[in-house]
Amino acid sequence: MCLGKVLNSGSGFRRRFGSLSKDSVRTEILLHCVLIMKIVIFVFSLLFVNVLSEDGWAFVGNPLLHAYPCNNVTDIIVSYEPGKPPGEENEYSVFIRKKVPKYTQINLKFDTEAVVTLADPSKARITADNDVFNIRFFDSAEYVGFNVKGPATGAVPYFESLNINRVEYCKSPLKGYLDGYITGEKGTAETHLKVPDGSCGRRQIEHTELIVNGADSKPGDWPWHTAIYRVNRNVIKYICGGTLLSEYYVLTAAHCTTVRGEAVLPETLNVVLGKYNIAGGDLEAQEKTVEEIIVHENYDPKKLDNDIALLKLGTKVTFGSYVQPACLWFPGAVEKLPNRDIVGTVIGWGFDQNNALSSQLKQATMPLVSESNCLKSNPVFYSKVLTSRKFCAGHNNGTSACNGDSGGGFHVFVPDVTGDVSPNATGAWYVYGIVSLSVSRRDMPVCDPTQYVVFTSVGAYRSWIQKYIK
Repeated sequence: MCLGKVLNSGSGFRRRFGSLSKDSVRTEILLHCVLIMKIVIFVFSLLFVNVLSEDGWAFVGNPLLHAYPCNNVTDIIVSYEPGKPPGEENEYSVFIRKKVPKYTQINLKFDTEAVVTLADPSKARITADNDVFNIRFFDSAEYVGFNVKGPATGAVPYFESLNINRVEYCKSPLKGYLDGYITGEKGTAETHLKVPDGSCGRRQIEHTELIVNGADSKPGDWPWHTAIYRVNRNVIKYICGGTLLSEYYVLTAAHCTTVRGEAVLPETLNVVLGKYNIAGGDLEAQEKTVEEIIVHENYDPKKLDNDIALLKLGTKVTFGSYVQPACLWFPGAVEKLPNRDIVGTVIGWGFDQNNALSSQLKQATMPLVSESNCLKSNPVFYSKVLTSRKFCAGHNNGTSACNGDSGGGFHVFVPDVTGDVSPNATGAWYVYGIVSLSVSRRDMPVCDPTQYVVFTSVGAYRSWIQKYIK
């Protein structure tokens, strides 16, 4: 019926297909009919989504997403089905709407490991040499179709090159357009009925909001950042950072509070709040003993899984100009961010370019990096440590969190007015992550600032934190 309607469409048909052979016209029309049928099927599924099967289940389908990966070359189309199980999400189909003659060769290159499977192996065969796939046709074909599957790490392969008979069709390929649809394993969910109040995450001393990568901060800029010290034989040593969440609790990394996976004695730790200078001279610093160390019950010291801990302080904190609590990240906060882009600030006295602790509190902004891009940057390292409860962030340009920054927060500014990007925007700072680990340099046991940093995702542990902080 679709074919008949198109063939009888008069002058419009002649304008579009007048110069093509009858077989080519028929093939082109069939392709359009297939597309129309897909749309009809999708609409049908939406209209009848409430129709129940015999066992009481409603029919629900995942609509296909389509993209042009090669800089709007509309003859090359990617089809992707979101909502697949973990392990199958980094898979998509490619349709090249071109008639290829016998002996055609197509060379494909991706930005990560991939498995490519031909839709119709009766007319061509595919081989791989190093990182280039070669498709050789031993018969002519009306179109080209194949499936692309990423590696077990979960990374999505994106085109670097698509060459047909020595002509490049993907000179400026798109990247990352499917990353937002990769969900991974999700075994826990929770609801949030209200937005936190305005008593957290707000500076009492106002300075400019401008933040420069690796720049010095000012006293009072980060009143929720804390310094954690360990006492060993009357020697006090700075070990980690932390984030003040309430009058009694500090959030930090589990590896900062343990030795071989076991929590150290609380009396061996001290917490200093309102601190700016690593060697003293602060205006209103408060030193607190630790009453209790709460390490996540599933903390794995080898992989640093569940690298999160709470310190219950021995005495109540006094809030003031230089000591304030940060806000705890909640899912709805992302809706208020400009373009919903997550960019955080990491604070600490961690190692500088001279591989020594900074004398004053430093700050550095860094964007959230998709899991796919993080894995591609160093698959051997990140595939072993990333989970659904961690994330990567950084620039890969030398600005990074390093030794001494562990346990500190990845803080995101959330404006009071949705999408407000003005320099004087009011809002609050939310702790989104905890500095956990990074790749070490080969020549010495310190971080490699050209690599992404791995953070513990605070949002994944919100319920666990709230069990202790009422």
